[in-house]
Amino acid sequence: MLNILQSSNFQWVLVSVVLLGMAAGLIGCLAYWKRQSLMSDAISHAALPGVVLSFMIFQEKNLLLLIIGAGISGLVGALLIQMIKSMTRISEDTAMGLILAVFFGGGIMLLTMVNRSGSGNQAGLDQFIFGQAASMVRQDVLVMSTLAIFVILVIFIGFKEWKLYLFDPSFAKGIGLSLKSMNILYLILLVLTIVIGIQAVGVILMSALLIIPPVSARYWTHSFKVMMWLSALFGASAGAIGTLISAFGSGWPTGPFIVVASSVLFLVSLLFGVKKGIVIEYIMLRKQKKKVDQDWNPPFPVKEMDR
Repeated sequence: MLNILQSSNFQWVLVSVVLLGMAAGLIGCLAYWKRQSLMSDAISHAALPGVVLSFMIFQEKNLLLLIIGAGISGLVGALLIQMIKSMTRISEDTAMGLILAVFFGGGIMLLTMVNRSGSGNQAGLDQFIFGQAASMVRQDVLVMSTLAIFVILVIFIGFKEWKLYLFDPSFAKGIGLSLKSMNILYLILLVLTIVIGIQAVGVILMSALLIIPPVSARYWTHSFKVMMWLSALFGASAGAIGTLISAFGSGWPTGPFIVVASSVLFLVSLLFGVKKGIVIEYIMLRKQKKKVDQDWNPPFPVKEMDR
């Protein structure tokens, strides 16, 4: 165990997953307030065909090439969702479910074909389904960390613009902020965050790293700014805990452990969050009920007024 913790490769992987968790928590907040949490699930599943096609074309497990392929596939999936929503009577959530199923099914079909060709297993493409951070080499870590830092900086620098874009689009448009450009940037950042995390977390479970941290943070604050940084903290913590646990086992996938860690954080928030946590609300309700009882039943008897 000590040897694993002292390994420089493990330390680099841990840092990159923490950065990924922060980026996912921040962009997940934007998706939460846009009510597009399911979009992250659809795009993460839609990225799988791009990963496999990129490998089939270049015959090389180069993370940057795989990310480019996944990004193109994810963007195509996101654009198809928008087209289906705007050009048909199909609702957005139905379109997301449709794209999710079709793209993921196509990705599994391509992955099966590659595996049967005798090159897929050696390439480790199966690890993109559930994620395996331990298989990342230093070049993968550098690519992933650089892109995660880019996402964090874009959200941090444009915080005021993101706030206007989400909560007051009319005012944002009035001061010259292009909502179309912001929407495109949001979609690019969402896709980028998903595709850089699929090797560590996996295409199936990457959406959990985008959905659970902001939902957990919502139980602790009503401030958008505080919620974003709490979500980043929860995402980073879940990534670190999941990576640590998976590193101690032989071939343990990282994604499921990150999801379990996120779920524990969510459960704690659900129970003890200061804003509508179940336990906190129960305590407040008891205090309020006790106060009402005291008001109606004072400790000293009240004499009736003489007639």
